[in-house]
Formats: sequence, C-alpha cells, structure tokens
Amino acid sequence: MSSEKTKSFEENIARLEEIVSQLEKGDAKLADSLTLFEEGTKLASLCASMLDEAEQTVVKLQKGPDGEPVELPFGVEE
Repeated sequence: MSSEKTKSFEENIARLEEIVSQLEKGDAKLADSLTLFEEGTKLASLCASMLDEAEQTVVKLQKGPDGEPVELPFGVEE
C-alpha cells in the first residue's frame, strides 16, 4: 500500500470498489477482512484528501471591471 499517493484518484477509487466487493461477499477470513478494511479506510481518507485538493484548485470565472473574465479562487465572492 505504499504507492497509493502515486496512483490517480480513479485508480484508488477502483481499488476501493474492489475491496468493498470482496468484503460484501463475506467469504474472506477474519484477518484478511480486517486487512482489507484497513486498506479501504486508508484509501477512502486518501481519496477525500485528493478531492479536497482538487476543490481548492478550482477557479470560477467572473467579469472584471473591464468586462473581461477574471480567474478567482473557488469560493471568493466580490
């Protein structure tokens, strides 16, 4: 699990979906289920962080004083 940070958001979500599917089957040994659960919670946290980062980089366009579009950080109101 050392390379989640180098994987894309989509790759991490796909792995998280695999883990959920395996856990939902209910046929894994307890120790394996716990390991999967731990990996899943780490991936969920990482994905949430990645989404937060992406949200912080989103910009919205607003008209400037001259009528031209201006980029402002997301959430900034004039």
